[in-house]
Amino acid sequence: MKTLNLVMIVKNEERCLERCLTSVNDLVDDMIIVDTGSEDSTKQIALAFGAKVFDYVWKNDFSDARNFALSKSESDWNLILDADECLVQGNRHDILKFLDNTDSLGAIQIKSSYMDNGELSYGIDYMTRIIPKNIYFSGKVHEQVNSKLPRFPLPLNFEHDGYIMPNKPERNLPILFEELERNPNDCYFLYQIASALVNMKRYKEAINYYEKFYDLADSDSNYYKKGIIQYIYTLIEIESFEKALEIIGVVKPILQEYADFNFLCGIFYMKLILFDIIKYQNYLPMIEKSYLKCLEIGEVPQQQGVLGCGSFKASYNLGTWYEASGNLKSAKRYYELSAKSGYETAIKRLKQIH
Repeated sequence: MKTLNLVMIVKNEERCLERCLTSVNDLVDDMIIVDTGSEDSTKQIALAFGAKVFDYVWKNDFSDARNFALSKSESDWNLILDADECLVQGNRHDILKFLDNTDSLGAIQIKSSYMDNGELSYGIDYMTRIIPKNIYFSGKVHEQVNSKLPRFPLPLNFEHDGYIMPNKPERNLPILFEELERNPNDCYFLYQIASALVNMKRYKEAINYYEKFYDLADSDSNYYKKGIIQYIYTLIEIESFEKALEIIGVVKPILQEYADFNFLCGIFYMKLILFDIIKYQNYLPMIEKSYLKCLEIGEVPQQQGVLGCGSFKASYNLGTWYEASGNLKSAKRYYELSAKSGYETAIKRLKQIH
């Protein structure tokens, strides 16, 4: 039987490490924990689970730390996690057949929570986290698996709450700039720098990096969709509507079957018309059309994006559109559809209407 080890790098993770290790205790054969300078009880928590704990002197290089940790593992396969992630669905039996195969990399679902305009939202990503031995990482920050093996989606679902914690963009930005200086046309680092700046609300600075990303990016890359959507949202923030309109026209043939993109379009057309109703009134029907397209696509399994763009968030926004248009009957219908998913914003609006 093939073996699977948990391999992690950690620092000051007493808040969440026990939760993480408890969740995967029955999934893995052994735990390899590399500590990069904790000053809390992180190492003691890891040792209590029987983990093999190693010290590492931090070098501002996540890949180097990950690869050091991988060098301490002797298993056939390695599960790479961060301490702020935990398994919520799936078990060892679900992946036994995959572990007998060495021609793929294992992608797990990660549901990340984050605050969006004061509301708790969730993003879904499929990330390569189960890798065979002798496969390593590259990139000083936002490190990636250095392998061209195909990814295979596994029925393991994890939750991640690290984006709610402060200071991550500030921590990573200097390393990202260093990487970009070495590779000035690297689309991945352009995208990550722009994203970090947006998280810090430095929108005008972010645009410079998104523009270059847009000019250079390959539409087949696994971060293209997210990067383009974030770029357009950032253009909306700085009210660069004509540029956003131009980009939507270019990328629509590529992204029109993604609920996230159509959800973005619904928001864009609404803000576009509010910006200049006389100039852009012909786009009014596009608001309704965009959200209906979201619901037509639905929440597609194994498709990365923001949870709700193909269901309850689109239904709620469609309800607000109908309400603003004076069609209260249709508004209630879509608020109710949204509320059935437990979306609190829709539930509150229905109570206000009644």
